[in-house]
Amino acid sequence: MDVQCSSLEDVRQRIDEIDRAMVELIARRGGFVAQAARFKKDSADVRAPARVEQVIAKVRALASERGASAEVVEQVYRAMIAAFIDEELRTHATLGAEAGAV
Repeated sequence: MDVQCSSLEDVRQRIDEIDRAMVELIARRGGFVAQAARFKKDSADVRAPARVEQVIAKVRALASERGASAEVVEQVYRAMIAAFIDEELRTHATLGAEAGAV
């Protein structure tokens, strides 16, 4: 860690800055997840458990490289991926319904 805070308020301010950046990145990731739904044939393709495990392995390695807790990163990513899968399933279902209506 490269920044030493001098007060709890300073710590909270830094965390708030990180939260803003993380929400922006999550929004960007979500946009790509929504696009991915167009390329998947069915709900099994959306769930893609092998891909989930591939992502988890990748982020655990990144966490270790950066000095973060691999366990915390894995838990965060599993929760995020589960939420995105739910959203992508809804998007995929909507796309399927629209394709059937044509």
